[in-house]
This record gives sequence, C-alpha cells and structure tokens, in this order.
Amino acid sequence: MRIGAFVLSAQFPGQGHGEALYRAVRSAEVAEEAGLDAVWLAEHHFVPYGVCPSAVTLAALLLGRTRRIEVGTAVSVLPTTHPVALGEQAALLHLTSGGRFVLGVGRGGPWVDLEVFNSGLGAYEEGFPESLELLMRWLREPRVGAAGERFAFREVPVVPRPDELLDRSAPGVVVACTSPTSVRLAARHGLPMLLGMHSTDEEKAEMVALWRKCALEAGSSPEAVAAAGHVSAGVVQIADRREEAAETLLKAMPGWLYEGLSAHVTVDGRLRRMRDPHAYTELLCALHPVGPPRLCAERLSATAERTGITRFALLAEGSGDLAATEENLRRLGADVLPQLV
Repeated sequence: MRIGAFVLSAQFPGQGHGEALYRAVRSAEVAEEAGLDAVWLAEHHFVPYGVCPSAVTLAALLLGRTRRIEVGTAVSVLPTTHPVALGEQAALLHLTSGGRFVLGVGRGGPWVDLEVFNSGLGAYEEGFPESLELLMRWLREPRVGAAGERFAFREVPVVPRPDELLDRSAPGVVVACTSPTSVRLAARHGLPMLLGMHSTDEEKAEMVALWRKCALEAGSSPEAVAAAGHVSAGVVQIADRREEAAETLLKAMPGWLYEGLSAHVTVDGRLRRMRDPHAYTELLCALHPVGPPRLCAERLSATAERTGITRFALLAEGSGDLAATEENLRRLGADVLPQLV
C-alpha cells in the first residue's frame, strides 16, 4: 500500500495566502520525513479553497526540497493550459528529479478561469479528450504535430524527451475521474484514475470495474489492467479517540469549505449547488481514516479490499493549523503505516 499526502494549500478563515502556501511546503517536507510515499498538489484559481495556482510550479519547488518522495499534481487542469506546454514541464520535472514526478490531469469545472485564460467554455465541455490525446502523444512520441479542432500545428521535435530517463520511460500520468465518461476516456489511454474524496468505496469499486472493462476492450493487456495504480483521495485526522479527531475537523473545515466553495464563479452564470459544509465534513469523517491509528489503518485496508486501490492521497491539513498538520502527518507515518500491509 502506498500512502501519500493530498495538499490543497487551503486558506482557512483568517489566514493569508503565504500562510497557506508555507503549510503546503512544510506538509511535503514532513510527509517525506514521516515515511510517506508521495505528496499530491492541488491547483485552483481565484478562490481560497486552494491558493496554489500552478501545481507543476509548486511540484518543482518540492522536488528540489525533497530527495525520496514522489511529487504529483492532483490535478493540473487541462482546459486552462496548452497540453504541449504542460507536457514540456512534465518531461522537465521527470528528468531532473530522477523520475519522482507524477502528472495528474483533470477537466476542472465551468469556472471563470476559462474566461481569464481565454480558453472558452468549449475547452471544458468538449475539448478535454483532444487535450489529453495531444498530451499523451507528447509524452510518448519523438515528434508531434496536431490537426484537431482546438490544436493545429506542424510537426515539431519533443524537447526534452522524457524517455531519456532509462529506468522510467515517461512521467506517470493519472486522470481525475468523476463520471463514466471520464472513466472510459482514462481507460482508452490505459491511464489510472484519481478518484475523489466525496465518493464511497462502493462508488469507487464501480468505477474501477468500469475502467477495467473499458481498458481491456481498448486493447490493454490483462497484466497492465491488473497493475493499474489508481489513486483514492481522502481525509486523514488521527487522535486517540474518534470523537476527538472528528471534532478537530468539524471545528475547522466547514468555515474553510463555505468560503472556498462559495467563491467559485461560473463562466456562463449557470447555478451550481454547493454542498452543505458541515454535512460534507461529517460525510468525510464517516468515509475516511478519522480517529485512532488502528481505526485509520482498518479503514484504509477496507477501502483497498473493496476497491482494489492501493494508492492513497490523504488530506492532512483539515485542522487548518500548521503544527497540528505536521503532527497529523507524523502520526500517519509512525502509528498507521506500520499497521498496513
């Protein structure tokens, strides 16, 4: 089982941007010290839900600050960036880190970001498959040209070539999936999924089953399908008593969720129903490793057994406090990891 920290760079009420980003950096450093396998970095624009606007930029910093741990994006939003630019950055980080970078990509949402970055609503509604296809060709082929609806250019050489790192031919890529359509798209490319923290084990198991079916139909080998490294996102909060751990999250997360989620603005004015912050926090406490170390280990093991997923990205900053986040990560490494197979 591979356990990583999911770092949202969350700006809790009363905090500044620098405070949130410093906690993100320290989370990665402590995660490595604690023996975790990876750190996953979120990307958002114009909202306090997360104040990191470029996951690949923060990944570059953290790859330089660490020596062993994998650093991944969760996710880089394809509709607001050019796939070739993202592919170049991924190759650069892959080569200079000795293969420790993992590129997570996703469709994002219908937010005002599409207007600010001049992508347009079509990039979100119809353009994601074309963007993903171009990105994967860039990471897998020596020369790439395009003749699609959004991207059209003459053939050019791929520089730098990610496959020059012999022990890992290209960066690992995962795709955030929230619907059967995105599951089928990831499966067609043979790419593992990143599944959200709001989903139950049963929902994740259904998505994994659909992915396996579609991947086999698309020509992936049974061995590759069986070895796919899907990632399950979740929340972790460790305390000696379950009530204590849940209370920590219930005190801090609803205020952050309310300010963060309500700040999202749709590009076309469509209404978006926001989750009730307190009820959502209660749901996350019920679904994920929140409580004593033994309970946390049992919940992770149960998710792995029900879904077949053995890679986890766990949000440890739910208290909103730097010292508490560091202690949470250290307990995850010292008290929970030894109980996992």
